[in-house]
Amino acid sequence: MLDESRSEEREAIVRGVLTRVIRAHDYLIEAEQAVAAAALIAAQCPGGQPVDPICGPDEPMPAFAVELRELAAEALEGIADDETGPASNWVTEADARTWLRGLRNLGNVLVPPPPSMDVPLFDLPT
Repeated sequence: MLDESRSEEREAIVRGVLTRVIRAHDYLIEAEQAVAAAALIAAQCPGGQPVDPICGPDEPMPAFAVELRELAAEALEGIADDETGPASNWVTEADARTWLRGLRNLGNVLVPPPPSMDVPLFDLPT
C-alpha cells in the first residue's frame, strides 16, 4: 500500500492504521500493518533499527512527525494486550514471548522510558 502511494500521502496512511488499531474494540484486523508502521517510525528514532530492505517499502519514507511515536507506542501496547491477537493465536507460547519482547523493545525506541531515579545521572565527588 505504501509503495503505491505518493510520498506526501504516506504519513497519513501510517497514522490511519495506527489510529484504527487504537480505536478497535474487538479483533485487531490491522495489527500486522500497525506493527510494520511502528517499525517504520522507530527506524527514524535514536536507537531504531533500519528499515529491512527486503520486507520494507521500496521507496524511502518521509520524516514522520514526532507525535506519531506515542501513537505507534499506544498501538503496540494495545496489540500486546490483545488476548485474541497474534501473540495468543498465531505462534507458539515460546515464540509469543519473543514476539512480545520485540514489541516492548520497539515501544521503548519509540518512547524511551524515563531515567530511573535509582541510577545516578552523574557521579558526585565523595
